[in-house]
Amino acid sequence: MKNTCFLLVIVTLFLSSCKSEKNVEIKVQKTNVLFIAVDDLNNWISPIQNFSNVKTPNFDRLAKMGVTFTNAHVQAPLCGPSRASLMTGLRPSTTGIYGMTPDNQIRRKDNPATKDITFLPEYFEQNGYHTMGIGKLFHIHAPDRVFNESGGRVRGFGPYPKKRFVWDGFGTSKSKKEKYGRTSTDWGAFPENDTLMPDHQSVNWVAERLQRDYEKPFFMGLGFLRVHVPLYVPQKWFDLYPLDKIEIPPYKSDDLNDIPNVGMQINDLPMMPSTEWAKESGEWKKIVQAYLACISYVDYELGRVLDALESSKYADNTIIVLWSDHGYRLGEKGTFAKHALWETATKAPLMFAAPNLPKGKKINAPVEMLSIYPTLLELSGLPAYNRNEGNSLVAMMQNDAGIDNSYALTTFGMNNHAIKKDGFRYIQYEDGTQEFYDHSVDPNEWNNETNNPKYKLQIEEMKKLLPNVNSKWDAKSNYTFQPYFVKQKVRIGTN
Repeated sequence: MKNTCFLLVIVTLFLSSCKSEKNVEIKVQKTNVLFIAVDDLNNWISPIQNFSNVKTPNFDRLAKMGVTFTNAHVQAPLCGPSRASLMTGLRPSTTGIYGMTPDNQIRRKDNPATKDITFLPEYFEQNGYHTMGIGKLFHIHAPDRVFNESGGRVRGFGPYPKKRFVWDGFGTSKSKKEKYGRTSTDWGAFPENDTLMPDHQSVNWVAERLQRDYEKPFFMGLGFLRVHVPLYVPQKWFDLYPLDKIEIPPYKSDDLNDIPNVGMQINDLPMMPSTEWAKESGEWKKIVQAYLACISYVDYELGRVLDALESSKYADNTIIVLWSDHGYRLGEKGTFAKHALWETATKAPLMFAAPNLPKGKKINAPVEMLSIYPTLLELSGLPAYNRNEGNSLVAMMQNDAGIDNSYALTTFGMNNHAIKKDGFRYIQYEDGTQEFYDHSVDPNEWNNETNNPKYKLQIEEMKKLLPNVNSKWDAKSNYTFQPYFVKQKVRIGTN
């Protein structure tokens, strides 16, 4: 009898041990992912730059929950190729996706780089996740059937008033519509309340789903439309920023005198307001006010998402990543736009929060949005995807590994690249012309030091980080907004 009881105890302990190990395994597998994209958001938010005393309490709240990268850079300063790069895990120079590409055309049989690529949400689905998404995640929303459950996306960037408030969308390019098209850039208080904003409805969709029960861990994507132009949000967000209290970004009227020809062609955006026009018309502070108002509106919606998560059963086992597809220039370098290889166009917020990450940490080393894919896999305990060209940031977040050697590469069109490393920015254009800036003495990138012998060795070292592969334009990728890119694609041809 004693032997029988002893045997029962041993068996019970063994089964308990197996159950405990099984529960640990399930816990790792059931870490959820909340994937938040914010369109056209630069680094003005309070956890990073706190420009003009911007009011973003919920970005601060998220920063306290995890890790904030203050020096993260996109792989392209344009939404389409930036998002395609992040979702495929491949560089634009690898795929040839340099412009806007329809979501369903990113992965095609005639593109050798993407023909069999697994998109980020798909990788989670293949590893046992229920995937959901709403809003702008890829360029439009998402390729067909990428998500198990799709909330779609409201078309455009509305709601829109019956008539534009200030900017006609053509600027000085009215006679060249066939070349430049029309920008949706405009600014003003509209509509009357937050509930009329598409982003508000997207957050409602996410909040409702955070209250559901799931048999599987979930990957949930939320893509905000703001801060993308037109800079329309309700009046109460404008009221946070009296015009007499607003700062304007640093600007130098002769800043572009030392920019190579290709850089000037890329920066030729006559449909956008110029800084000189904004100064003369008295609209500069009003544009900045509208942008800040849009940031605070998105912050409010972010707060609603965090509230919904915290009130759910998933609060303690959900990874959060928040990112933007590029920065935005509010008068720097002569215009109001993204579309450049300079700092203010390539740098954007990147934030992570997860159960196994430190809280309230900031990292100033340059990193890439390309790292989001492999980082989420490692945080979730999933096997690495061998096609990823980015590096996981988990070790950096946990113990500062790799900070000293970290750099970021941005590409805009074929053979136009920028490198950010060690406080320097190096740009090389397709014709071999260059720009080089030392941010320790020139944070505004006003003085091109390419010909300064002091930086000769540094420039040579940064050249080594340029991509070895520079694919021709993908046949379905276009950027008709800017004549330089139209001509480049025709001149070089497609892959």
